[in-house]
Amino acid sequence: MADQKESCTRDLGAVFDAHVRHEFVDYDVDATMQTMVAEPYLLHVPTMTGGAGAEEVRRFYTRYFVGKWPADTKVTRVSRTVGQDQVVDELIVSFTHDVPLDFMLPGVPPTGKRVELPLVVVMKFEGSKIAHEHIYWDQASLLVQVGLLDPKTLPAVGVEQTRAMQDKSVPLNRLLKP
Repeated sequence: MADQKESCTRDLGAVFDAHVRHEFVDYDVDATMQTMVAEPYLLHVPTMTGGAGAEEVRRFYTRYFVGKWPADTKVTRVSRTVGQDQVVDELIVSFTHDVPLDFMLPGVPPTGKRVELPLVVVMKFEGSKIAHEHIYWDQASLLVQVGLLDPKTLPAVGVEQTRAMQDKSVPLNRLLKP
């Protein structure tokens, strides 16, 4: 029984990886959709972009996501948690904002700024297919990094989030008053 459960959870991770590969390497919307249930749900939580149902998700992937990222985009996994019917990845996504990214920065033209952003992707499965994706990032950090939010006037940080995740010697608590 334990071997069967371990095999199932390993397979969910493989489906997750295939889904991301189809999005970021193959640029293949059809293959991406094949990893999902018939009526999936996709939500980028900070901007409420994505889609509900196959038609909306396919349209979102085609118009705004698959193959629409900057050429220098890099996705680095920090951690993965695999459950019985869910996979959660903690990632760092880095890129130069040199193309429109309407799903992340609606209405913001390319700034040419370098971005390094922690993301969390929660994929819920039905059987071996992705039923929904919830994707989280700190919108304030993104806005600081592209120059649209001044961290001197608001309690927000930019790339320091990513640096602190990668290097435990980065000072914490800078926003707290002594």
